[in-house]
Amino acid sequence: MLPLFGDERKRKINLGGTSTASSHRTILEQARAQRDERSAQKRREASAVRIQAWWRGMQQTGNVRQGMRQEFESDVKGLVGLRCLVLMGPRDEEALLIWSREMVRGGPSTLFELARHTETRESWLVLIRQVASLLLRSVSKNSTSTNAVAHLQILNTLLSTVETERVLGANAVSMSIASYLLSRDLYTRISYGIRSIPVTNRSSPSLPLLVTLSTSPFSLFPPKSPQHAGSLTDLLTHILSIPLLPNRLPAPSLAHLSSKVPFLHLPTIAVSTLAPEARPHLLATLHVFVTPRYKLLPPNALGAYLTLITNLLNGTPAQTLNPAPPKSSKSLNSVYDSDSDADSSSIRVSIVSSFTPLPVVQKLDAKTLKRLNTLYSAQHIAALLTLPNTLLPKVVPLVFALESVWPAVSGTVLAHPAGAALVRQIYRGWVRGGRLGREGDTLGLNSTNVLGVGGSQPKEEAWVMLLCLTDLYTKALVTMGDDEFFGSGTGSASMSSSGRTLAEASGASSGTGPSSAARNPMTLDELTSFSRQLLNIAFALYWREGVSSMGAVGGGTSDPGLRCTWEDVREKVTRCLVGIHARDSRKPFVPADHWLVSSQIDMQSFVEAAIFEERQLSSPSSTPLPTQPGTRQSASHTHTKRQLAYLSPRLGVLNNIPFAIPFSVRVSIFRNFVLNDMMARAASSGSNHPVFAGSGWMGGNGRTRVQVRRGSVAQDGFDRLGDADLKAPIEIAFIDQFGAEEAGIDGGGVFKEFFTSLCKEVFDTDRGLWLANKKNELYPNPHAYATEGHSLNWYRFIGRILGKAMYEGILVDVAFAGFFLAKWLGKQSFLDDLASLDPDLYNGLIFLKHYNGNFEDLALNFTVSLDEFDVTKTIDLIPDGSNIAVTRENRLQYIYLVSHYKLTKQIKLQSEAFFEGLSEMIDPKWIRMFNQQEIQILLGGVNTPINWADLRTNTNYGGLYDDKEDTITAFWNVVETFDQEQRMALLRFVTSCSRPPLLGFKELVPNFSIRDAGSDQTRLPTSSTCVNLLKLPRYKSETVLRAKLLQAITSNAGFDLS
Repeated sequence: MLPLFGDERKRKINLGGTSTASSHRTILEQARAQRDERSAQKRREASAVRIQAWWRGMQQTGNVRQGMRQEFESDVKGLVGLRCLVLMGPRDEEALLIWSREMVRGGPSTLFELARHTETRESWLVLIRQVASLLLRSVSKNSTSTNAVAHLQILNTLLSTVETERVLGANAVSMSIASYLLSRDLYTRISYGIRSIPVTNRSSPSLPLLVTLSTSPFSLFPPKSPQHAGSLTDLLTHILSIPLLPNRLPAPSLAHLSSKVPFLHLPTIAVSTLAPEARPHLLATLHVFVTPRYKLLPPNALGAYLTLITNLLNGTPAQTLNPAPPKSSKSLNSVYDSDSDADSSSIRVSIVSSFTPLPVVQKLDAKTLKRLNTLYSAQHIAALLTLPNTLLPKVVPLVFALESVWPAVSGTVLAHPAGAALVRQIYRGWVRGGRLGREGDTLGLNSTNVLGVGGSQPKEEAWVMLLCLTDLYTKALVTMGDDEFFGSGTGSASMSSSGRTLAEASGASSGTGPSSAARNPMTLDELTSFSRQLLNIAFALYWREGVSSMGAVGGGTSDPGLRCTWEDVREKVTRCLVGIHARDSRKPFVPADHWLVSSQIDMQSFVEAAIFEERQLSSPSSTPLPTQPGTRQSASHTHTKRQLAYLSPRLGVLNNIPFAIPFSVRVSIFRNFVLNDMMARAASSGSNHPVFAGSGWMGGNGRTRVQVRRGSVAQDGFDRLGDADLKAPIEIAFIDQFGAEEAGIDGGGVFKEFFTSLCKEVFDTDRGLWLANKKNELYPNPHAYATEGHSLNWYRFIGRILGKAMYEGILVDVAFAGFFLAKWLGKQSFLDDLASLDPDLYNGLIFLKHYNGNFEDLALNFTVSLDEFDVTKTIDLIPDGSNIAVTRENRLQYIYLVSHYKLTKQIKLQSEAFFEGLSEMIDPKWIRMFNQQEIQILLGGVNTPINWADLRTNTNYGGLYDDKEDTITAFWNVVETFDQEQRMALLRFVTSCSRPPLLGFKELVPNFSIRDAGSDQTRLPTSSTCVNLLKLPRYKSETVLRAKLLQAITSNAGFDLS
């Protein structure tokens, strides 16, 4: 080999005789440079050798390939040509096209010619399988080229049972080729081929051939063979999961694919192995193909399909399937889905168990979303509910999965005549006899039995059934009137026979046809048992710390498992439980102590722990709650119910299922919370701040002194107390009609009188801020002027004043409507609450709910009409509601929206302003310990006849009086003759409130007292309301005593009376 870069191996010798003086360092550097140059020279020579070898190899390969190409062209149809084609491989696309066109031109007889002869059959089969793989690979790379059509024609002929049997008399060859291609990613390459064709190019000639190729294995292999099952699995995961597949294929190809896919033999697919982005597309395509065949599929195949789409739903993020609508608009479903009364957006603080970044939500195209939305359409829900009852174990998980993504599904189910039957079947067939929440299981920390650990019933199935039932029944309660709830006539029908459908069972069990679907699907006895199960589960989940670390719900026995966390389970169970309890609160139907868990816990320890936990949470140094990125903690340090359940088991119980704890215990806890707040304020101020005890402020100075004119109590209170610290003591001085300050020292009683007068004025319905229903219960005026800034300031002020009353234990003689009290608790109002607001509208909605005629005759749309100042305005309940007709399918949504508008939206601003003021005085989590009825008792005392025996037992005497003294005996005899109104007037005269204390007169602090006021027979009895003291002269006659007492308690005089 000649050197390319010269011969540098000879040593260079200097013969000139010239000498140079070099240092030792210079000599070393020169030697190193020469060594490096020699190394570089060697590398250059080695590289040159490799380049020359590569070039010779390429040249030789080209020569060989050229020779092979000549051999191929001389024998295209023969075995030699086939062998050359395989050896040339995928690089010679031209040769592959020549062979394909030659085979297409010659037809199947030419293609299978070598397979007819025994001596060439085996070699041909080995070679043709490899050629088929080359054809498939070429198609997958460029399915839009003209070459792809010829290649696909050959592939379809090779896998055609008709052609192989016609030419060869058997299809063993096709089966062998198909098996080989399946092992070489047949469906993956078909998928690449279909995806490479633009969606708009439905006329591509390759598409029909690709579709036919994808279904060929199903005609080759028997249904029970591994190849058949593998082909179906690959088809589902690679072909049916292609985005917009129905839009890509021409109609004949779509029909061919739909008819040839063997849905009768659907395999079990591990959804977790599917790419997340493929799941929604597979779901949409399956729904298009299979739903019209529900009645044609046998039960086992239909059951497999229902399980598959259930798993696909659970394995796809809900935000992907049901993306949030723009903030500027709400759809019908999004409005009806929400169980909250809040309409405005606010910052949400969410509890997280880890700070792992959330997965990116996949955005689907509009056409796929439209197909997915038909999953929860009324037509599809009706198709599911008309399936045989043997498929209920498959239908219920699907309904639950649908409801987890589209909450409106529960309303659609209930609107169907079979909806009530489904509720009954779930309860009677699975929940009633299941282990979850069974009575007798241990509550508290050892809650494994209550949560269904152990037992023969699959845990996940048990939870699905229970949670689906709670969702459906919770939604049913929203539009169920009390007459329906307590008027259930469903009987005790057992599970239907396997051949019957839910619709048939519904008609048979009630005997009244479709209209019975609107009635309570469960009997009161069933609700009693069911509510106890829910109570046991809810209490166990609130009581058990670290719920989020309990693992998957139901043990994670399915793939990918339930779309539900333990926190979600707790909320669903609680929501249904609270709904049932609300009905029992209005009209009791369960046994006494049904809602209590007192026997399972030490109540004294519970109270002490709750007070301690509240003190810790209220402390400024308490650890802030972990939040998701992008959220922040409220400045007021207020915790939601879910956060309280996370931070404190006992406060979680008190705020979510307070009825599990006796009312008297919760009142005691409430008073201790207030006392803790007073002590914390005193400690933070560093001063001897007074502490309220019973009816007055005890000790301390620095009161806010306010003068109030008796004729303008409300306006003066609004002007002078609007910005005052109402948690501090307020001293009231009344100004009489002559401008003079009335006598008397405010020890708490004068403020109570001021407060009573203030309430009388501000709650007067003639002022325009409040309206009263037929039960004289107040609610904010929904008129537009009540939403003006000045009116909202009044609502805020009234909220602060009522908050001070609750803070100091002052009873208020005013009753509020239940739906307004529900706003204090953040609860949803029900249809039945509308009866107290607008009886005519309520009756109309009940009529609509039971209506079985033609809805077009009603001419209703999603609007409401308002009359203000003799002008009628039409309000859309949803965007474009005036153009959306009310139908049989969406009537429950309409009923809900009308009720929601009347009970919530019209008084939203007024309620928010009121509650803003109330929250300045009372922590919202304290209020959430009570329901509407209990809050009314907390505000105004027990609205029951006054128990004078209890009052006499708890009365103290002073001066010359005792219980046996003649004047005292005459006093009690006179009081016994008073009617209820006179007794209430006497109680108000002494204590400033006409209602007895919550828990009896033993709770009145200080106790009711009577002291002698001399022997002057002409003097009237007087009182000191600040200490609940009646000053009673020693009258000698019962007649005089009665006359003087009545004159005093009915004179309505101020403190000048004494």
